[in-house]
Amino acid sequence: MKHQFGRKKLNLPPAHKRSMIRNQAISFIDNGYLVTTKARAQEVRRFIEKLVTIAREGNDFNSRRRVMAELPYKDDTVVKLFKEIAPKYVGRPGGYTRVIPMGKRLSDTATIARLEWVL
Repeated sequence: MKHQFGRKKLNLPPAHKRSMIRNQAISFIDNGYLVTTKARAQEVRRFIEKLVTIAREGNDFNSRRRVMAELPYKDDTVVKLFKEIAPKYVGRPGGYTRVIPMGKRLSDTATIARLEWVL
């Protein structure tokens, strides 16, 4: 049985997890890549893929409102998502990002991965 195979808990309370994923998504949109643990990268990837799918529908009021609800405290990041990133993926049905494993971290042997855009 495959019960509870949904999102990873990341050992955080729900509000902290939500804010951490939002902050990492903002950093990813601003910089173009993100280096973090593999589990966090996969969760940020799920979040980002949904945002890009909403943004590539068009720069109308409802799409912008839906993205602003997910990224409420960075207006310039939302503008970058709509103006620079989403137009690149209009013809692509999905899979806008990739997770590249980078080995283990020395301090606690956590698996490190790099999240980046697929061009």
